[in-house]
Amino acid sequence: MNTYGIEKLGIINPKAVYRNLGTAELVEKAIERKEGKLSNKGALVVNTGKYTGRSPDDKFVVDYPSIHDEIAWGKVNVPMAPEVFDKIYDKMVAYLQNREIFIFDGFAGADPKYTKRFRIVNEMASQNLFIRDLLIRPTAEELESFGEADFTIIAAPGFKCSPQIDGTNSEAAILVSFEKKLVLIAGSQYAGEIKKSVFSVMNYLLPKEGVFPMHCSANIGKDGDTALFFGLSGTGKTTLSADPDRMLIGDDEHGWSNDGVFNFEGGCYAKCIDLTEEKEPFIWNAIKFGALVENVVMDDTTREFDFADNSLTENTRVGYPVDFIPNAAIPGIGTVPNAVVFLTADAFGVLPPVAKLDKNMAMFHFVSGYTSKLAGTERGITEPQTTFSTCFGAPFLPLDPSVYAKMLGEKIDASGASVYLINTGWSGGPYGVGKRMSLKYTRAMVTAALNGELDKVGYELDPIFNVFVPVSCPGVPSEILNPRNTWENKDEYDVAAKKLAVRFNDNFKKYTHMPQEIVDAGPKA
Repeated sequence: MNTYGIEKLGIINPKAVYRNLGTAELVEKAIERKEGKLSNKGALVVNTGKYTGRSPDDKFVVDYPSIHDEIAWGKVNVPMAPEVFDKIYDKMVAYLQNREIFIFDGFAGADPKYTKRFRIVNEMASQNLFIRDLLIRPTAEELESFGEADFTIIAAPGFKCSPQIDGTNSEAAILVSFEKKLVLIAGSQYAGEIKKSVFSVMNYLLPKEGVFPMHCSANIGKDGDTALFFGLSGTGKTTLSADPDRMLIGDDEHGWSNDGVFNFEGGCYAKCIDLTEEKEPFIWNAIKFGALVENVVMDDTTREFDFADNSLTENTRVGYPVDFIPNAAIPGIGTVPNAVVFLTADAFGVLPPVAKLDKNMAMFHFVSGYTSKLAGTERGITEPQTTFSTCFGAPFLPLDPSVYAKMLGEKIDASGASVYLINTGWSGGPYGVGKRMSLKYTRAMVTAALNGELDKVGYELDPIFNVFVPVSCPGVPSEILNPRNTWENKDEYDVAAKKLAVRFNDNFKKYTHMPQEIVDAGPKA
């Protein structure tokens, strides 16, 4: 039996080892092992059980002297002693003895200068299919000469930690050892943990090579102009970057080098809740043979999906290769960006629908990573709530936010890219009073930002939010560009705007390593 070097990890007696099986073989194995079922369109459908999303409270970084001073320790990067990690590792590889092992050897980073080799070791065929979909798949020749991986991830959902014995917070654990170039994922079948572990590793490795890692989508126009879209869930990042007139470089994770932008991945991981063919035709049509669907309710008889059913989770998902999207750019490489868009969905209705940012303003809003939760989305929330996620990707940043902010500033300086803040949220009042910004107008603003039309108009400095608001925008009524004009009661607007400005500044106080010029670029409450 060919073990493909698995014994180097301490797995010395596997039942069988499968390396880089094709889609059909992995689907057959998953069904044979009763991991999932096929939908009426041929997609493999699985239920991930207790964990239907990432488990951020169960993530640890192993604290070695060699990396101690690099890591931004805290709630996101919780330290674990090396000896604790080693004991869990020994138990995990012991658990994997006499089991079928599925290996995927693949790449992260479409630019060959910065490509990293990842070996993913899976207990489950369905998870191996997922990561085969999500990472960059090697050719037969590349697989033959793959060599040693730069990083290895072992995912064993059936191995449960014991908090009392192992020092973890639950039966699930995501343990990152930058020293040993190893990630362990225990107890959780949610495949997103594997994908985001790759992202966390890239966020550690690439800044050392002068590459700015980003949690964003990217597309490229017919003239070769590249645009980046940052935004948290619900801001419209997927919808606005999926432009039929532009090629999709990638939907989630990218690097910005001196040469341009490149996708880390070879696939997409899209939300499915309330999915319709009319709203998201690309995602709808990507749910076919080769895709992995997680936690979407399916009729046992017809095998048809009920995308509106959230009884298992709101976080229903599908993973599929990026070439399932008809306008995907293959390979996922673009030019140096000429436009950067930060998306927010402000449910307070006070942020301008579009604003231009200078470099320091851009760094402030990048680090802030603002959007808002709606009233009624969670029990006890009766009015909109502010949400800040550092650099639009707080859970995946091993280094201090100032490192990533500095890199953004340097890339803006070197490229001359224009940066915009676009509010896809409410206008004319807060959620419940005002109305959500028309998608037609938002698309017009994005188009004007990307084609350079917003570089030709006049601007006024917003006195509260300290951003430049255009006095006109093609395809958008001028009266809605200043949000204060859309409120019936101007005094109420002033109160609400100043309250949000204070929240921005209070949130920013935690960034103790941030240069003063970035702090000063924030709102003026």
